[in-house]
Amino acid sequence: MKLHLLKSKIHNAIVTSGDLEYEGSITIDSELLEMAEMIPNEKVLVVNNNNGERFETYIIKGAPGSREIQLNGAAARCALPGDEIIIMTFALIDAKKAPLHKPMVLIVDRENNPKRRHRIGEEDEQLS
Repeated sequence: MKLHLLKSKIHNAIVTSGDLEYEGSITIDSELLEMAEMIPNEKVLVVNNNNGERFETYIIKGAPGSREIQLNGAAARCALPGDEIIIMTFALIDAKKAPLHKPMVLIVDRENNPKRRHRIGEEDEQLS
């Protein structure tokens, strides 16, 4: 049996912009993607801390260092620029390996600069 577990998340990200005319997705700074162990086209669950909205979409790689978190298409209606969100990915993990699985958590500041990251259950790595 396989279990659907949290793989990684970017915590406290701030939406920088939205583009209703785009086909859909979330654009994320490629440096943040790498630090959070996420990849382009990966499915994400996004939680808006300002209004409680939850939605799924997929990742588009943004410019490195831009600190961009842009919602595109219909997703742009789910959060406004300035809203705080959590971006999560999940993976199917064999049930026997699940107790050893440690998701990656990247915590960013109000400008989407990486502050800390850690695997759940391990010590923080200070990034700023």
